[in-house]
Amino acid sequence: MKKILSDRYFLGRKCIYCSSNKLYRLKDKRIKCKQYEKKYSLTQLKKEMLILYYFYLELSASKTADELDIDYGVVHRKFMQFRKRIAEYCNQEAKKLNGELEIDESYFGGRRKGNRGRGAKNKTIVFGILERKGKVHTKIVENVSAEILMNEIKNKTEKGSVIRHDKDEFAKAKNHINGIEGFWSFAKERFYKYHGINKNNYPFYLKEMEFRFNHRNENVFNLLFDICVRGLV
Repeated sequence: MKKILSDRYFLGRKCIYCSSNKLYRLKDKRIKCKQYEKKYSLTQLKKEMLILYYFYLELSASKTADELDIDYGVVHRKFMQFRKRIAEYCNQEAKKLNGELEIDESYFGGRRKGNRGRGAKNKTIVFGILERKGKVHTKIVENVSAEILMNEIKNKTEKGSVIRHDKDEFAKAKNHINGIEGFWSFAKERFYKYHGINKNNYPFYLKEMEFRFNHRNENVFNLLFDICVRGLV
């Protein structure tokens, strides 16, 4: 495995939270930062960083548990903790979208019965807004009524934004729907590896996909480290 952090962090010479070198060891072998007043275990840090690294690689919790010889329940709980922190980060990162925007809905999970598209049953409906050459915002909705979609548009977009929907309900400009379809493909490809997701956890998995898509051209591991380990949200 490639080096994911400087050895100085794991040797207790550099604070994992503030990067200060003003550290000392406690009697219980934990590290304490004089500047940050934070205590932590180097053993626990190494374990958490390994789990985070496998999460970054998009391995499943079961595969990670096997690779690291850690109980599956421990890994699954840690993965969900990461996803919840990512969701918090996405919500804080969200801003009023502006400019030329694309909106669309898609259907995830469940067994396909009856008609496709809007008539599909047992599926989770996800509404998305994509800022052209920017980031996507997603939300699970109960249905695709004009009232629900318009409320979400008002909450997440600035007045005067140019919006296009594939069904022309809110059309003001030429169609660029391929952009947001790129996100749907990105997300669904990753959802295929999961064999059933608890309904209560589905929003957190969705936010993980949103996060990975929005930051796909960045150093995702470093950002995950800040969000999930340092807690910078």
